[in-house]
Amino acid sequence: METRIELEELLKLLEAKQYTNVRQFLAELNVADIAVLMEELEEEGMLKVFRILPKDLAAEVFSYLEVDSQHSIINSLSEREAGNIIDNLMADDAVDFLEEMPANVVKKLLANASPETRRDINHLLRYPEDSAGSIMTVEYVDLKENLTVDQAIERIRRVGLDSETINICYVLDAKRTLVGTVALRYLLISPWDAVIGDIMHENVVYINTLMDQEEVARQFQKYDFTAMPVVDNEKRLVGIITVDDI
Repeated sequence: METRIELEELLKLLEAKQYTNVRQFLAELNVADIAVLMEELEEEGMLKVFRILPKDLAAEVFSYLEVDSQHSIINSLSEREAGNIIDNLMADDAVDFLEEMPANVVKKLLANASPETRRDINHLLRYPEDSAGSIMTVEYVDLKENLTVDQAIERIRRVGLDSETINICYVLDAKRTLVGTVALRYLLISPWDAVIGDIMHENVVYINTLMDQEEVARQFQKYDFTAMPVVDNEKRLVGIITVDDI
């Protein structure tokens, strides 16, 4: 019932061409709810709403849309605009989308994405289908073991916005080997000058990039974690998997 009321309000604003009000109205909704409303619109209305959304919010909503709707939006955008969408998607969401697109379209989209985005997506695309590496995300917070708590929190402020989760941070040595984890809440109550290597939790449960997805799911059920780190054969951290990925 609530969705119907919101849809009527959205249609009324679009018909009146009150696009600033449309943007404000949608900004107050959850991204998943915005996607539901957009799926109720005719294609022209859906495309109009998508262009009205702020860039960051548009990318979030895009990841919740049906594949057909995603294709319609990409086809309506210039290559540069489409590249911006790919840039603002989480890497694992971008991979899921690109795997549904024709090869010639993928090539154009990646050509207009940032070098960092291309690197992350190509990194994920190399892993076998149904492996942990194929569903992991490369957006996470890592901390060097020699940082102080103060330095660690400053790093979280810088990179946390682009990470899937900041509740658990992953501690690395100089060779990017995973050596521990530290919870954000523990950082907040620790002395500012404490060294991460001294306060981290060393007994880390991790997943190998080539582990089958079904086994990954069993690991999540066994440990009841919301996220788990993914390492290569040298135990170097290469990504994380969140429970919603599974």
